[in-house]
Amino acid sequence: MSKFKSDFLSVLDERGFIHQISDPEGLDAAAKAGRITAYVGYDATATSLHIGNLISATMLYWLQETGHRPIALMGGGTSMIGDPSFRDEQRGLLTPEAIATNIEGIKKIFGRILNFGDGPADAIMVNNADWLMKLNYVEFLRDVGRHFSVNRMLTFDSVKLRLEREQSLSFLEFNYMILQGYDFVELNRRHGCVLQMGGSDQWGNIVNGIDLGHKMGTPQLYALTTPLLTTSSGAKMGKSASGAVWLNEENFSPYDFWQYWRNTEDADVERFLKIFTRLPLGEIAKLAGLGGSEINEAKKVLATEATAIVHGRKAAEQAADTARKTFEEGITADTLPTVGVDRALLETGVGILSLFVSAGLAASNGEARRHVQGGAVRVNDQAVSDERRVITSADLTSDGVVKLSLGKKKHVLVRPD
Repeated sequence: MSKFKSDFLSVLDERGFIHQISDPEGLDAAAKAGRITAYVGYDATATSLHIGNLISATMLYWLQETGHRPIALMGGGTSMIGDPSFRDEQRGLLTPEAIATNIEGIKKIFGRILNFGDGPADAIMVNNADWLMKLNYVEFLRDVGRHFSVNRMLTFDSVKLRLEREQSLSFLEFNYMILQGYDFVELNRRHGCVLQMGGSDQWGNIVNGIDLGHKMGTPQLYALTTPLLTTSSGAKMGKSASGAVWLNEENFSPYDFWQYWRNTEDADVERFLKIFTRLPLGEIAKLAGLGGSEINEAKKVLATEATAIVHGRKAAEQAADTARKTFEEGITADTLPTVGVDRALLETGVGILSLFVSAGLAASNGEARRHVQGGAVRVNDQAVSDERRVITSADLTSDGVVKLSLGKKKHVLVRPD
């Protein structure tokens, strides 16, 4: 039973989203009394968001689901600087053109998570470039910069850790927290926004915005952060063997996304079902109660539900069907990840090690060699023990592909171009 009275905070509390709230009683009362507006900011540093961003995007979903208005803030202005929080070195600077391209890619995911429109609880998407790029520098220093204490900013963990590692923090980066704080004030003025949400690493930046709002005469503002999730074994979430787990299908296929969740550790199933799916808590409790090998059925539900949110129900069910055919029926499904290989190269023959690297199943020939030596490599479901094995057109199946497998769960189809 949640300690909160508002539906919004009760849902977040029961599902494990809450790490810190600046004024729990005040925010709970505001959310109970009427509709509030809240935002999460996303800098456009890539063409897609990743799993870590899915946590905050899901909070915006529950905000809207409980009758409130979400704002997805695109950091068209702040991306020109880059958030230095907990980074050892400065981000590479992005051009305005690259930022615009990245924002277009990021927009895709929000259309599947939030309902946008002109109604009182409909989500809106705004870009902080609309106000940050128009600021007069001297006026901004006089009107906003004077409210920030450098002494206090140096005490924030995000800054302190950087300096303790004897890594320089540029003046450009130091301005980031001032601009993020100003975003909060500006969103309050323009849209009546009273709550900023984000990961726990953003706590100092968000509180800065609350303090700035107080000094500049806004109504009471609030902060809410989520815990930075790790797996039960202590690994940081959001990384796969091939890199980051992106939310856009161009960066990370729906099948790979489904497989990421299917490989969840047993101890994490209930927690991830609560955070990354919309299933009722009662149903989640039943799934979490499955023991032994039956927990794999709960993992499949987690994988399908999480994939449906990000990629749509059809893609999720297709990924589940592909996995079933591949693992349970031994069928080569045409929806497995596919890489193209020059047909002429396949005619003359290509080494198994370099082919595994090209297919993204190994980072180097040395890693591929170790997989062969460990008995983890299969071609068309046949084990390979010879690291000098050459794949040719004679290895093409009746479907016109070569199926490469690493262990039991990673498969790629090689198709001649």
